[in-house]
Amino acid sequence: MSLALEGIRVLDMSSIIAAPVAATTLGDFGAEVIKIEDPAEGDFMRRNAPEPGGRSLQWVQDARNKTSITLNLRKAEAREIVHQMLPHFDVLVTNFRPPTLRRWGFDPDSIRKRYPRLVALYVTGYGLTGPYADRGAFDRIASAFSGLTYVSGEPDRPPMRSGYAVIDYMGAYVGAFGVVTALYERDQHSGTGQIIDLGLYEPGFRASEDALIDYSVSGKIRERTGNTNPHVVPAADYDTADGKRLSIHAGTRPLLARLGTLIGRPGLGDEAEFADQKTRVKNQERLYSIIGAWVAARPLEQAMRELVGADIPASPLMSIADIAEDPHFRERGTVMPVQDEQYGSVLMSAPIPRMSETPASVRWLGPELGSGNKAVYGDMLGMSEAHIANLKKADII
Repeated sequence: MSLALEGIRVLDMSSIIAAPVAATTLGDFGAEVIKIEDPAEGDFMRRNAPEPGGRSLQWVQDARNKTSITLNLRKAEAREIVHQMLPHFDVLVTNFRPPTLRRWGFDPDSIRKRYPRLVALYVTGYGLTGPYADRGAFDRIASAFSGLTYVSGEPDRPPMRSGYAVIDYMGAYVGAFGVVTALYERDQHSGTGQIIDLGLYEPGFRASEDALIDYSVSGKIRERTGNTNPHVVPAADYDTADGKRLSIHAGTRPLLARLGTLIGRPGLGDEAEFADQKTRVKNQERLYSIIGAWVAARPLEQAMRELVGADIPASPLMSIADIAEDPHFRERGTVMPVQDEQYGSVLMSAPIPRMSETPASVRWLGPELGSGNKAVYGDMLGMSEAHIANLKKADII
């Protein structure tokens, strides 16, 4: 079975999650991805490896389907090698800050002028334009700037960042979408290459529901509401009799009617204090108390069985251990077992989304540092073994 992006070649000149995982996503769907790494210790995602430059578990997963080459971009000779490589590529992925891009000659204007058919994805903290463009950012900073952190947590406690690098991975998928859209325009509509300018904070901001338009009309600022949603009631998490947590969403009239019947209070959604969305929001503490009492009287397994039987959306709050053992994750293939020569059998997140005719695949895991040097420098660029040896001796590769 063919892969959707076979024949597309990607140069991954990036580090630290969003941009490199965008390249990984393209590789999952068949693109040939060449990853540039520092010769000394390699990419940042190798940092927890048993030895410097080794294969950490994050590297094993998030650098899958890539070829590793070493190149010391701090040296002018190395940057010139990048320019020798780029005519062989369809896509460039980078996340250096704009001042570094300008200093090294990889800024959008220079790239666009030299390689008009190249699709270049720039994932920077604040985007390539605007007063903050030269600032750096990571997932935590982007989460703070996007407004996501501000609304996360309990109302009477300081804001809390998400426990995972949500914005980094959201950014990866937005970036990959931008690349395939640009490639489609170039190859199917007789277009050219183009610059894709993605600020890391932007996917997080795009997830802010109607907060901005509501503020622009009413002046109302979205605040922290803990595990509830200010516009959707009832939808919350509850403690079970066996000390576990359960999430229930019954925020529509039909769902609330079914939930009322299940908990022994038929017509709950028709009671005056819960009869419409506004009254449910106003009286949510009372409604949550009623539902919480029902949940608190049951162990998790029983509560889930009854909720699923009544066709009410519900889920335990899953730890990673729960996920590793869950039959749905396994049978659907969201979690996949892979054999690694260093770590043995490991579980990892499978490529998404699922496609019926051209599904993604994990063909190999995160490579050894510089294992692709000969293929790229020798076979692609035509360098002799002696030339490659001299570049290595000079700390260029």
